Amino acid sequence: METRETDPRVRLWGPVCQAVALLLGPYAEVVLHDAERDRVLAIWNPHAGRAPGDPSLLGELDRLEPAAQDVFGPYEKLLADGRRLSSVSAVLRAEDGRPSAVLCVNLDRTPLDQAAAVLSRFAAPTVERPEALFEQDWTERIQEIVGTHVRERGRAVERFGRAERMEVLADLDRAGVFSVRRAVPVVATALKASRSTVYALLADLKDPRSPR
Repeated sequence: METRETDPRVRLWGPVCQAVALLLGPYAEVVLHDAERDRVLAIWNPHAGRAPGDPSLLGELDRLEPAAQDVFGPYEKLLADGRRLSSVSAVLRAEDGRPSAVLCVNLDRTPLDQAAAVLSRFAAPTVERPEALFEQDWTERIQEIVGTHVRERGRAVERFGRAERMEVLADLDRAGVFSVRRAVPVVATALKASRSTVYALLADLKDPRSPR
């Protein structure tokens, strides 16, 4: 921590500031501002070269939206080196209600942005799937068709009703899956149903008199 002087506000709120700085490690700059003199009182993990006694440049506190209840953010800030920060500010008031200090937490988003970029590269394919490698893989087609229905309906396959299972089987039938001799057990596993259930539904699917 860097502090300009032994100020009672630093003694009062300093442990809170230090706790936040320790929890978020080197990625969070925590600043305690003097609301009366618009100066930095103390700072933990400085990011932008500021020091106690430097101007805070907080602006007029009485212009802040009162409905926010003295806590503002998270809002975005940008450093000169291109790093993005997520910031939160809280007005700390004296017993008479006047603003006494302002606590600001500036979280460096760089590690989060880097992690998001890595995850996004894993999350989505970058090139189209080579269909020639999969056109004969009927098990892959089963997984893809059943998975598509699950995603479209937004619920697990074991919660599908009869009509929904019939729709899945109809799509599988159109894809030619059931022309493969060993397809029914694989379909039953994908639908989390018994083989007898799948055979019964297939019979109904082929019967034009059966209710859909």
